[in-house]
Amino acid sequence: MKLGLGAFAALLGGAAIVQAQCPDYTTFSQVPQGNKSSGPLALPYMRPAPACRTFNSSAVEKVIDDMKARLKDPDLARLFENTFPNTLVKYFDENENLAFIITGDITAQWLRDTANQFAHYHSLLSIDKGLATLVKAVINNEARYVSQYPYCGAFQPPPESGLPTSHNDWADGVLVHPPVDNRIVFECKYEIDSLCGFLKLSRSYYQATKDASFMNDNWHTAINQIFRVIDEQSQATFDDDFNLVSFYNWTGGNGALSPAVPNGGNGEPKAYTGLVGTHHRPSDDISVFAFLTPANAMLSVELSNLANILDSAQQLKNVSQLARQYSTRIHNAIWNTTLVNNIFAYETNGFGGRYVMDDANVPSLLSLPYLGFLDKSHPAYVATRKVLLSRNNPYFAAGKAFNGIGGPHVDAWHPWPMSHISAIFGTDDDQEILNSLYLIANNTNGLGLIHESVSIYNPSDYTRPWFAWANSYFAEMLLDLGSRKPHLIFNDGKPYVPGR
Repeated sequence: MKLGLGAFAALLGGAAIVQAQCPDYTTFSQVPQGNKSSGPLALPYMRPAPACRTFNSSAVEKVIDDMKARLKDPDLARLFENTFPNTLVKYFDENENLAFIITGDITAQWLRDTANQFAHYHSLLSIDKGLATLVKAVINNEARYVSQYPYCGAFQPPPESGLPTSHNDWADGVLVHPPVDNRIVFECKYEIDSLCGFLKLSRSYYQATKDASFMNDNWHTAINQIFRVIDEQSQATFDDDFNLVSFYNWTGGNGALSPAVPNGGNGEPKAYTGLVGTHHRPSDDISVFAFLTPANAMLSVELSNLANILDSAQQLKNVSQLARQYSTRIHNAIWNTTLVNNIFAYETNGFGGRYVMDDANVPSLLSLPYLGFLDKSHPAYVATRKVLLSRNNPYFAAGKAFNGIGGPHVDAWHPWPMSHISAIFGTDDDQEILNSLYLIANNTNGLGLIHESVSIYNPSDYTRPWFAWANSYFAEMLLDLGSRKPHLIFNDGKPYVPGR
C-alpha cells in the first residue's frame, strides 16, 4: 500500500485537516521539485506544500529559519531545510493520546525508526506543546505494542486510527513463535535496537519535558516485557543437560525478504557472556553471531538512562535498580568479551567466534560515541574506527565519487551516506568532518535528499531517493555541528542550540 498523503486526514487537536490533491511523498521525492539553492549544487526545494504537510510546528519552522540564516553554504542550508521536517504523521489523536508514525511507503510503524526520527526534535519538546503531545502519543502507542509483542518491531495502525492494515507479502509463510496476530503485527523480526528505540524515545521525552504522565500501567508492562526479553535472550542455546533453550524463533524464507534463521529459526548457537542475543541487525538482515556489540552498547546506555528518569520521577525503585544491574552487566560484557587488541568485534557468539566488520545502520560500531557508550577519543574507538573505515572492514567500499560503509541489505559496493553521518558524530577532526559532510552533500543526485545507499561505480545508481531515517539523522548531525563546530558551518561561527 502506498503512502497517499491525500488519502487521509491527520487529526491534530481533534480537528481534521483535509488534504486534497496531495502527492504521495515517495513519488514526489523521485524528481526535483521547487526552486533551486543558490550554491554550486543547485539543490531543489523538496518539501510538500503547507496544505499537504501532515504535521505543522512553529518551533520546527523557526529552527529551519534560524539554520538557513546561519549556514554559510546555501546547499547545506537547502539540505537542512529538506531533511529537518522529514517525519510523516499518519494518525494523531490528542484526546486518545495515540499517534502512528510512518517512515516509508507502507502503512506500518517501526519502533526503531520512530525513535530515530524524533531524536532531532528533542530540544524542541519543552517549547512546543503540540510536538511534545505528539511524541507522548507515540510513546503510548508503542507501549501498547511492546506490551503485547516485545519480540516484534513493526506494527499495523491502531484500530482507533481507522486506517487500513497492510498485507506484508514478505511475512507470508514465515513461522514465528510465540505466534503473532498479523492484524496487529506487520513484521516480527526480533532486533534489540527496536526495544532500545522505545526506551530512547521515552527518556528523551522525559528529559525534555519532565512530564512523567506516560509512565502509566501500560508503559510499566512494556518495561517488564523488555526485561523479560533481556533475561530470555541472555541465556545460552543449551542448558547443562543440552536441552534446547528457545523462547523465540523466526523461520524466514518462504518468500521473506530475509533468509531463514538457521537452526529451526533459533539462530546460531551462543554461550552465556552477559550480553543479549538478537536474530536480526538494525538493517533487518540476519545476524551471523547472536551478540551484536553496538546493539548491546545502546541497550546498556538506554537502561542506565531508564534508571535515571525513574529515579528523577521517583517511580519504580525496584525497576530502576534492575535496569542499572542489567546495564552494568552488559557494559562489562562488551569490554570483556568483544574487544581484542583494542578492536571491537561487530558480533560474537561466546565461543570465541568474532566477526570484525560494521554495518551502516545505527546502532553500529562507528556510532558508539553517538550512542553515548564511549567518548570519541577513547583509544579502543579510535583503533576500531580506523579498521572500519578501511579495507579491513568487508563492508567498506570506495570509488572515485563516493565511499563509506554499507552492508548486506543492499550489497557490498553500495555504501550508505548514513555511515558518514555516524563518522561525523565520531570525530573532532575538522577536515574529517568536512570530507564526510561534502561526500553526503555531493551525492544526492540533484534531489537534495539523503539516499539509502550510493554505488561506488556510478553515483546516479542509488537506492531510495528519500530514506527518511537518514534524512532525520543528517539534520540531527548538522544541529550537533552547529553546537559543537559552529565555525565549520556558520557565517558567524557562534554556537546554536534550538530552543535556547
